[in-house]
Amino acid sequence: MMEIQPEYDVQQTTGLEESAAKSKIRLCNIDKVYETKKTTFTAIKDVSINIEDNDFVCIIGPSGCGKSTLLHMLAGLDFPTQGEILINNQRVTCPGADRGMVFQTYTLFPWMTVEENIKFGLKLKKMPVDQMNEIVDKYLQSIQLTKFRHSYPRELSGGMKQRVAIARALANQPEVLLMDEPFGALDQHTKSNMQLLLREIWQKERPTIIFVTHDIDEAVFLANKIFVMATHPGTLKQVVNVEMGQNRSLDIKDTMEFINFRKYINQLLYAEHAEE
Repeated sequence: MMEIQPEYDVQQTTGLEESAAKSKIRLCNIDKVYETKKTTFTAIKDVSINIEDNDFVCIIGPSGCGKSTLLHMLAGLDFPTQGEILINNQRVTCPGADRGMVFQTYTLFPWMTVEENIKFGLKLKKMPVDQMNEIVDKYLQSIQLTKFRHSYPRELSGGMKQRVAIARALANQPEVLLMDEPFGALDQHTKSNMQLLLREIWQKERPTIIFVTHDIDEAVFLANKIFVMATHPGTLKQVVNVEMGQNRSLDIKDTMEFINFRKYINQLLYAEHAEE
C-alpha cells in the first residue's frame, strides 16, 4: 500500500501561524463542554483547523466525535465553550448570509414549490424580479430539475429534495457552504449521483465547502482535504490531502489510488477503536 502523507500531524501543529493567517476559516483551540446538574461532559477538546478559500473539505470520524457540533458552531447556531471561530478574520457570533447550510433532513418549505423554495432567500434580500428569475433558472438547470419548478416537495424523491436544498443554499451566493451528512438518508445509487453533482457544482461555483460525513468513500471522493476526528473527547487526529485531481468521475472509486486513500482513512479510524 502506498504511503499517504497527511498535511500535518495534529500532534505537531506549531509553526502553522503563517498558513493560518492566509486561511478563509480558522477554528482556534475550540472546546465544547456540556454541563448538567450531575455531570460535565467534554464533547470537543482543543480543536484547531485552518481551511483555505474555495477548498472542499470533509470532516469524518466516529459517532460522538463532535463533527456536527463543529459545523453548527461554524454556522453560528452553537458556540464554543472556549476558543474562537473566524471567517475572513471576523469572529463568528451568529448565523450570517456568508454561510449556507444543508442538513441531512429535508428542510424545504412544504407549502412552497421548488421555484419558490429556491427564491426564498432572494426575496428576503428584496432582489429585483428579473435578477431573481435568472438565478433560479440557473440553479434549476444546474440541479437538473427545470421540469419540476412548479412541483411541491411532497412530489419529489429524497435525492430531488436535497438537490433543491443545495440550490436554495447556493442561490444566496454564500462564501461558505456547510453540509451536515446531506446524503446520509439516500440509497447508494442516488447518493453516488448526488456526490458527482456536488463536485460538478463546486468546480463551477467554487464556494468553500465543509462537508460532515461518516462515509469514508464519500469523503475520499468529494474532498480535497479530509479532517479525521477522534472521540472521547472529540479531537482532530490528522489532516489528509486527497490528491486525485479536480475532475473526478464515479469510476475513480475503482482505482487503486482511491482504494489506498480509503484504506488509510479506515486505518486511522480503526486504530482509535483498537486503542479503546
